[in-house]
Amino acid sequence: MLNKKKLTQQQLFLPIVCVLLVLAVNIVYDVVQGRDFYDFFKIGIENGLLSGRIISILNRGSEVAILSIGMTLVVSASAGTDISVGSVMSLSASFCVMLIAGFGVSSVSSPDEFAMPMVVGLLGALLMGVLCGAFNGTLVAYLNIQPMVATLILWSAGRAIGLLLCNNLIVYIRVPEFGLFGGYVGPIPTPIIIAAACILVVTVLLKKTALGMYIQSVGINKKASRIAGLNSQRIIFLCYVLCGLCAGIAGIVASSRITSADSNNIGLDMEMDAILAVALGGNSLAGGRFNLAGSIIGAYTIQAITTTMYNLGVPSAVSPVFKAVIVILIVAIQAPPLKAWFKRLSASKALAGKEVANG
Repeated sequence: MLNKKKLTQQQLFLPIVCVLLVLAVNIVYDVVQGRDFYDFFKIGIENGLLSGRIISILNRGSEVAILSIGMTLVVSASAGTDISVGSVMSLSASFCVMLIAGFGVSSVSSPDEFAMPMVVGLLGALLMGVLCGAFNGTLVAYLNIQPMVATLILWSAGRAIGLLLCNNLIVYIRVPEFGLFGGYVGPIPTPIIIAAACILVVTVLLKKTALGMYIQSVGINKKASRIAGLNSQRIIFLCYVLCGLCAGIAGIVASSRITSADSNNIGLDMEMDAILAVALGGNSLAGGRFNLAGSIIGAYTIQAITTTMYNLGVPSAVSPVFKAVIVILIVAIQAPPLKAWFKRLSASKALAGKEVANG
């Protein structure tokens, strides 16, 4: 017989329950509207492309899923969040588009052909993400600046730098090949494939090397890890570099999706979604042990929540309020005093049950 206590203590219990709750809301709403209960899960082919709300959630949530990979590592190692990932994502996208459009060399802001090979722009975006991650990592790991304060710099400056690179314009790319990364490969949305590849690579890296154990050790006790022979500063720095790289990849997907560089809107508020994904995944925001699978489930749960709110007719301007409430609830649940209270309550119920059985 399945032990209820062990089940609820599993790290993936919270994210899976959240997913099921969101799905249940959609199913109930479909039934109330007179649709079949399985309408939400329908997947079909339209114009040769996969369609359906599940496909839409996986497609639109891929950028947050990519960002949540880096955010998970940063939170685990440094016990702090990187609030600059949305701005770094925008900056990387702007740099990519600027390079392949030849902007600054050419006066055309909507070119019909690449001024440079597309690979140059892609590598430029990844390099920009890595440089931003290295900047944040240096401040946190080597200068011991609190993570939120350190990453606040690029949070406020990243978009401004992107606008400067694009001369305060939205630079469009009128070349179909650039839309591949935000479009489709055959019938399958490319962002889903890119997100799956990122998840697979990082999972293999964490499982086949000692990096995952090192990150958790540093997050649990940085001083003890250093005494044990680990270079805590280098590990934290590496996590921020990986986080920047993930932001660069997400920036490529986002700019390809709209075939342009819109510095003001690409990655807007996605840092909150990435942090929420980590929290929804059952990971402690105080660092230490982490579960990457939980963060990925959390990322797609957030997109499912967004899709559900649109389905229910909730205005998009109100959606951040719901996300903020969810963050508050999750952080409160993870707070030590509340955990201790639940433990005492459980113990008292168990004791009362024994007394009734013996009485």
